[in-house]
Amino acid sequence: QVTLVESGGGLVQAGGSLRLSCAASGRTFNSAPMSWFRQAPGKEREFVAAISSSGSHTNYADALKGRFTISRDNAKNTAYLRMNLLKPEDTAVYYCAAATVATAWLSRTVGAYSYWGQGTQVTVSS
Repeated sequence: QVTLVESGGGLVQAGGSLRLSCAASGRTFNSAPMSWFRQAPGKEREFVAAISSSGSHTNYADALKGRFTISRDNAKNTAYLRMNLLKPEDTAVYYCAAATVATAWLSRTVGAYSYWGQGTQVTVSS
């Protein structure tokens, strides 16, 4: 069992940066691939980035590669999402998720992840 709590969201101007954190509890964090998804009003939840359990491998949505960086600190049971050069279209609720299958970091689908946080709002003003 893994419990996830996101933080770090807020209001930022276009061009700014934010770092989201996802604090996990549970003994299986270090073996769990982690990911970030986002959901804008009226839209489906979409994949942002994923990272393998060791942190050695990452996977990004093509449109976000280069602006967003996913990382993790297994000693702190925390995953991060660094977002640079933010745009108004990045406005969404951002969710972190954990998987139980080692190769899940290769997936970009909601169904690959078993545990979800409650989400943190990111609003980018123009």
